[in-house]
Amino acid sequence: MARDTSDTTPLTKRAELIEWFSVGEKPPEQFAIGTEHEAIPFYRDTHAPVPYEGERGIRKLLEGFGRETGWDPILDAGNIIGLASTRGGGAISIEPGGQFELSGAPVPDVHKTMSELRAHLYALMCAADPLGIGFLDLGMSPKWTREETPLMPKSRYRIMHGYMPKVGTLGHDMMLRTGTVQVNLDFSSEADMVRKLRVSLALQPVATALFANSPFTDGRPNGFLSRRSEIWRDTDRDRTGMFPQAFEDGFGYEGYVDWLLDVPMYFVKRGETYHDVSGASFRNLMQGRLDQLPGEFATVSDWANHASTVFPEVRLKRFLEMRGSDVGNPAMIAAQAAFWVGLLYDPTALDAAWDLVKGWSAEDRECARATVPRLGLAASLAGKSLGAVAAEALAISRAGLQARARRDGTGRDETVYLRPLEAIVVAGRTHAEDRLADYDGPWQKSVEPAFDACTF
Repeated sequence: MARDTSDTTPLTKRAELIEWFSVGEKPPEQFAIGTEHEAIPFYRDTHAPVPYEGERGIRKLLEGFGRETGWDPILDAGNIIGLASTRGGGAISIEPGGQFELSGAPVPDVHKTMSELRAHLYALMCAADPLGIGFLDLGMSPKWTREETPLMPKSRYRIMHGYMPKVGTLGHDMMLRTGTVQVNLDFSSEADMVRKLRVSLALQPVATALFANSPFTDGRPNGFLSRRSEIWRDTDRDRTGMFPQAFEDGFGYEGYVDWLLDVPMYFVKRGETYHDVSGASFRNLMQGRLDQLPGEFATVSDWANHASTVFPEVRLKRFLEMRGSDVGNPAMIAAQAAFWVGLLYDPTALDAAWDLVKGWSAEDRECARATVPRLGLAASLAGKSLGAVAAEALAISRAGLQARARRDGTGRDETVYLRPLEAIVVAGRTHAEDRLADYDGPWQKSVEPAFDACTF
């Protein structure tokens, strides 16, 4: 998230919290695609992580990217910690360990997603090359320890960094050493939101398997295909996971609000100051009874910021955010957008996807979530291999993209972007398994070659 929301309108009623989500509803003809991805920076000459300060640091990288694009800086206590597009809605943020994140503008089709990505990477390389900085396309940094990874000077990260060890053992790994790709998609009504949320939650383990790409930690194989996904299982159980409440009868905005109200807060921002209220209740803030800030009442900003600090496998904001995938190369970033667009944006495909998942129990979904980080496509879901389920889901997505019939200048529809995923399913091998084979073969049991082979 590049910039925290600034809206001091007071919130006094639970109905206002519910309405905040419902405002996101759009007619289907206005549905858009927003893609976010994180790239882990490193120095090409030493393979070391990139600190914030210094002549070749993250600050200089952000300044250079700003000059390339004309985007406006986002500041936090005098430090540039992101950039916002002066037109079109895109933004850049830095994640806690320096991961460089593009939050793409809403675009109408996956062709535009790929065009935006290419333009972003060109500008990024123009800024990074003079500094000798490269970017890994892996879902976890393969070499550096937590202690070797710098923490960026962003106020919310300082608060999160202090809170994470109280609620899990791997939160610092999540913050400092992982990289993901996400796609944000719209809904037309509460019922449409619920249907899409259920389908996408159920299929997140499939996405985790297809995009598994984080098999190395601390310079060696870590025993997982998606270590990034496994890390989330012991980060903070209050705010992560498969969100089984979405499958309860009568679930809707109200149910999500009730869950979010019970998730402990991280911070409250007043002016330019982030107040550490970690562990506090949003209900108390609404009543002006927050121990850390007595007499302060909740605002729209507080609610929007709080909604951005929960991390279920699919997150509801004023859109739905798919969160289960490791980052990969540009073709895989576009493939993630295509996969979910095909499943969720065509009504017939959405119905077929619901038919695929509706018989799965909560235990089925949780078992797949627990085993997929290690087993990938070989994991099971409701008695089938995840590879077989992935093949079914991809066929539904392909049909949905064909029905959309969004074509580029050469006449290709969006199904072209599914080809990397279809190749993975046919081969039965993830990118993580390919990298492990490289490690055991030509890389001669070293991760150092990843800094040449696994880069943008």
